[in-house]
Amino acid sequence: MVVCGDDGLAHRLAAELRGVYEEQVTLVAPPSERPVPQPVVGRARAASAALLDRMVSAAGRAAGNGTPPNGDSGSGSGSGGVRLVEAAEPSEAVLAEAGVERATALALVYDDDETNIRAALTARRLNPRLRIVLRLYNRRLGQHIEELLDQASALATGGAGGGFDASTTVLSDADTAAPALAATALVGTSKVVQTDGLLLRAVERTPPAPGQVADPGLCTLALLSATSSDPAGADGSEGSGDRGPRLLPDEEEVAAATGRGTVVLEQVSYAGAPGSGGRAVGVVPPISSLFSRRLRWSLAGLVGAVVALAIALTVVTDDHPLHATYLTLLDILGIDDPATNASLGRQILQLLSAVVGLLLLPVLLAAVLEALGTFRTASTLRRPPRGLSGHVVLLGLGKIGTRVLTRLRELHIPVVCVEADPEARGMATARRLRVPVVLGDVTQEGVLEAAKVHRADTLLALTSVDTTNLEAVLYARSVRPDLRVVLRLFDDDFAAAVYRTLRAAHPRALTRSRSVTHLAAPSFAGAMMGRQVLGAIPVERRVLLFAALEVRGIRQLEGRTVADAFRAGSWRVLALDTAAPGERRADLATSPASRGRAAASDLVWELPPTYVLRAEDRVVLAATRRGLAELLGRRRRQRTGS
Repeated sequence: MVVCGDDGLAHRLAAELRGVYEEQVTLVAPPSERPVPQPVVGRARAASAALLDRMVSAAGRAAGNGTPPNGDSGSGSGSGGVRLVEAAEPSEAVLAEAGVERATALALVYDDDETNIRAALTARRLNPRLRIVLRLYNRRLGQHIEELLDQASALATGGAGGGFDASTTVLSDADTAAPALAATALVGTSKVVQTDGLLLRAVERTPPAPGQVADPGLCTLALLSATSSDPAGADGSEGSGDRGPRLLPDEEEVAAATGRGTVVLEQVSYAGAPGSGGRAVGVVPPISSLFSRRLRWSLAGLVGAVVALAIALTVVTDDHPLHATYLTLLDILGIDDPATNASLGRQILQLLSAVVGLLLLPVLLAAVLEALGTFRTASTLRRPPRGLSGHVVLLGLGKIGTRVLTRLRELHIPVVCVEADPEARGMATARRLRVPVVLGDVTQEGVLEAAKVHRADTLLALTSVDTTNLEAVLYARSVRPDLRVVLRLFDDDFAAAVYRTLRAAHPRALTRSRSVTHLAAPSFAGAMMGRQVLGAIPVERRVLLFAALEVRGIRQLEGRTVADAFRAGSWRVLALDTAAPGERRADLATSPASRGRAAASDLVWELPPTYVLRAEDRVVLAATRRGLAELLGRRRRQRTGS
């Protein structure tokens, strides 16, 4: 396996392949340079600086026996048995030195899409039978690149794979981590795995009251840590011991775990592609948003007045209703036709119509100005409205922040964004979704106040600078101690240290620290092993994966019943694809709209425990990282030398 990248995802992926899947891994990374600690400026200077020093020290001690976040210096071999090749860019010579011509799979996870595409084209030429996994943010471009590289492989090999899986998989760490980050911010913590068509929803449930039985949903995916105030009160990692979370427990373990919260699979459904879950607001706003509510009531009042005057004129003059309405409009519009010889009632109505006409002119002028203003501001940034409360404050509109913003709006969650760069990637998305944005540095006075953080429910700190996220959280907690906070931190050890310290300082508030690389790496690793990982959900500080697998050749599944195939703490079969092998979708993420509504019946979710899994079956299962690694092992041929 060859992994090429320039950030923490590459190191995390290499460690995952080596430590969990026990693969031979070569890591291509830029020359290591010790980063200069960034100064913490702004309001909470002294407090955040001291806290940051303690956290960095704790993270350093915790990472003493693992792979450093930025890799090891030197060449030839990195820590943990990963061979390290230092190079600024993945040129043809560098890829050849890394052994791409002999490799089974290549992961290109540079932060720049163009660098990944260029390297993928070069690698496909060097080894047409190579399995390639690309990290691309642009979804549409990723689909075209997949087709192009697969076609190039087919032409180079003459359509005969020779037993090699030369597929191309395009993934995005932003798409993988965004649902988990968005779900973490919500009350009740509904965890969602969404792969275009397939939607899995898992929900955290509090411990049942004495005498009550918890609803297991479709199945129980995890038991949460044994704490009473916060489901993630313990460390929540793999080394938490018996009081930590338990993934994929059996029925006896669930029954015996009194006082623990659970994560249950509650809903399985089909939805449209990402971005279609809510109403996309473009540059042209809907008619209902052109006018304010006060102006709409004014227009309705004028229409009512015209109708009332027309009815009164019909009663007074015994005229036809249509002709009476016509005369009323003439009077309102000021057309010269005085009722000098008409009855007193007709003259009074004409005077009232003239008054209504005088009122109509300013209302029409206000409507025109307001509509023009709406069109003008549709392409500009909105300010947080007065009286806003119960919203989510989102810091940072980069790759991750943009995807999280889209996900929150699909769930109809009110959001206020804070971004320092007016040209940030997510500014266009914020304008399109008409989300309020505060431009400014969160470390400066008044920026978080402008986002009304004191009335918010949740703060999502998702900028690319750890110290900025930390300072924003510290200040927000000083303003509102019970504020729910979620931090994006690059290194998982550092995230754990931040989490423990903030939990100790604010035991009554919910705190979450998330490493994007920790959430995304399992999906990339599964793709490198040639399997489709549908998504991942965080369970405290552990990760539960959902994958689609062919049963053939997997001895732990083939020929076993669903009950026998279940291994507590490792994997659990959730669904069976009932489509014929020749009619199955190569990718469950394909929108079911392309195959009609019948696609929803292809997967059977409530399998009888006595069903025997056949070689031609394909199943959807939930698994831990090591459980999936065991299932995806290369049939132990490398381990036994056969």
